[in-house]
Amino acid sequence: MSNHPFSNFPEIILASKSPRRQELLKLMDIKFRVILKEVDESYPETLQPEEIAVYIAEKKAHAFDEAVTNEIVLTADTIVCIDNKILGKPESASMAVEMLQLLSGRMHRVITGVSLLYQQKLHSFFDVSEVYFNQLSHDDIIYYVNKYQPFDKAGSYGIQEFIGLVGIEKIVGSYTNVVGLPTEKLYKVLKNLL
Repeated sequence: MSNHPFSNFPEIILASKSPRRQELLKLMDIKFRVILKEVDESYPETLQPEEIAVYIAEKKAHAFDEAVTNEIVLTADTIVCIDNKILGKPESASMAVEMLQLLSGRMHRVITGVSLLYQQKLHSFFDVSEVYFNQLSHDDIIYYVNKYQPFDKAGSYGIQEFIGLVGIEKIVGSYTNVVGLPTEKLYKVLKNLL
């Protein structure tokens, strides 16, 4: 049996409580452990959406500057962008409904910034996917928000949940990027890290 490409890799620390990111790393057969640190996720207003995602991912990684030596710290931040407006995580059910109404019948961009901190150096990148929603019925939106409580998700939805399964017509770009971690790009960057 051949070895996994990362079998002799330094330990990977995932600084994310996202079950979706954890699941994706498991599916890539990457061993990791989760360590969380509180980070202020504010950013300068002058940044473009792609820059915001990377800026926040790097901020999360810098929280580990003093804490790690030979491990690789992996951080990520996913944002949803429509009409150059950033949709964060909804603070209420009514805000979630409003966001989904805004996305209904239109294309939006999902941008994930990823940062790898290894031996005091940051290796950062981002990925962009275009997501096309069909017209969503009011009933479907209400059902989804009430049942799935998407308050931990940028843009108020998870692509792998009901509203994504019934409402998304097509995606241009990486599916896993929309889930929260562009695995194909991550794999390449990890392989070039050592």
